[in-house]
Amino acid sequence: MAQWRSSCLFSILFVALSVPGFTQSPPHPIKLKNSPGLTITDLGNWRAIQKGAEFRKVIFERAEPHHLIDLKIARFDTRWIVPRIVRSLQYNLRGADVKTLAEKSGAMGMINANYFDEKGRPLGFLKTGTNEVNPHISKSSLYTGIFGIKDRLPLIIHRDRFSSPQVDEGLQAGPLLLTQETALSVMRGAGKQSRRSLIGIDKEQRLIIAVTDSLLGGLSWVELQEFFGSGQWLVITTDLLNLDGGGSAQLYLKAAHLEEHVPGTTDVPVAVGFFPRTP
Repeated sequence: MAQWRSSCLFSILFVALSVPGFTQSPPHPIKLKNSPGLTITDLGNWRAIQKGAEFRKVIFERAEPHHLIDLKIARFDTRWIVPRIVRSLQYNLRGADVKTLAEKSGAMGMINANYFDEKGRPLGFLKTGTNEVNPHISKSSLYTGIFGIKDRLPLIIHRDRFSSPQVDEGLQAGPLLLTQETALSVMRGAGKQSRRSLIGIDKEQRLIIAVTDSLLGGLSWVELQEFFGSGQWLVITTDLLNLDGGGSAQLYLKAAHLEEHVPGTTDVPVAVGFFPRTP
């Protein structure tokens, strides 16, 4: 009887570990090499939320001051989900939260995008599907990356190798954290902890977006470079761009099997939306 029970328990455990979405916490908190006071207490797991879209939540714990940080991540297969830059002005709004923009545009996902001034004007290059809003490529040490869309496929490139004809739509943000699997040196505020919004591309050309969700703090750019660039956390990106963070950082997803909302504290004039591909 004892042997039968052991076999039964083993079978149940094997099935549970094999089910997509089953979350297995690490037996011991995992410390990041570049930030000993930060540990990963739950790696989460990819969960399919609709065709071509997955979601995952990773939980960090910071020792000083003690608090938890949720990193909420979505991954999109561009065979089924395509990106598009969305402006609030398209809906006669000076600014809006990403949930509102998603509902108005019909997007299944939305994340805040570039930096802007107090009047909602972009502080770097911005091109939408209808016009080039700001043709100027900023030389600021912060705005080092471009997220672009060409023929409905995404690209992330350093601003020094970029020109407007390379994209149908595009926006400038930064810093560019990873390019072609290489971590770039960040000159300003590399260790500063804050709420972050990110967009990346992995080896399979899937789009990855992520937002930190915490009331007390967030992650630094160096910590994000290690997490997304090391390859050991199963969320590796070859290219990773920081978007506008702080109060602007926000995310909204509404799929067949999930609704997730990370609200910001300020409305944004521009966002990146994710839409089911149409012929």
